Amino acid sequence: MRVEAVSSAAPGGVRVEGVAHWPDSASAGGLALAHGAGSNCHAPWLVALASEFARRGYAVLRCNLPFRQLRPAGPPRPADAGRDREGLRAAARWLSEAGIAGVWLGGHSYGGRQASLLAAEDPAGLRGLLLCSYPLHPPGKPDQLRTGHLPSLRIPVLAVQGSKDTFGGAVEVEDAFRSIPAARRVMEVPDAGHELKIRAGYPALAVAVFSAFTEFFFAGR
Repeated sequence: MRVEAVSSAAPGGVRVEGVAHWPDSASAGGLALAHGAGSNCHAPWLVALASEFARRGYAVLRCNLPFRQLRPAGPPRPADAGRDREGLRAAARWLSEAGIAGVWLGGHSYGGRQASLLAAEDPAGLRGLLLCSYPLHPPGKPDQLRTGHLPSLRIPVLAVQGSKDTFGGAVEVEDAFRSIPAARRVMEVPDAGHELKIRAGYPALAVAVFSAFTEFFFAGR
């Protein structure tokens, strides 16, 4: 596996910035991953996930969303969301233009939510979504659901959700995702919260996620 920093201008005035993981052999596909609201592309979970997928033959781009490119710390602002989706679109395009056939989009928390919103608006060229710790609602406010776009999703969705996630546990997400008309699956991570920390560590969880990814997207197809 080869790892390299990425910084490239993209159409629309956004930049693709982050870290690319290239497999040793011909790529089986590509995966663009975005970070959560309080993090960046160097988040340990994203590093572990990207490393495992690259080890299994996928080209992976861990990208910094535009709001993080502008501000090294702090959460995104409501006005940032549209530009962050453009950044995700540019990241997926960057992988395609690198010769990767078949690109998935995903991320952790805010990054995954923006990926799902982009896919609901325009799924062109995307094979599916990998959403980790989808922020179904703000902690303690289960009535403020972030589900309005879910019925517009037309590509397969694999969610990885902790059973104790305060933004919505796996059971809550499973119920909410029934409104998605495309194929979907929620992989529950027992006893894990929003950061998906488990006793075995992120590398072990990344192995389990890759197995679920392969089974969901390719078994019987």
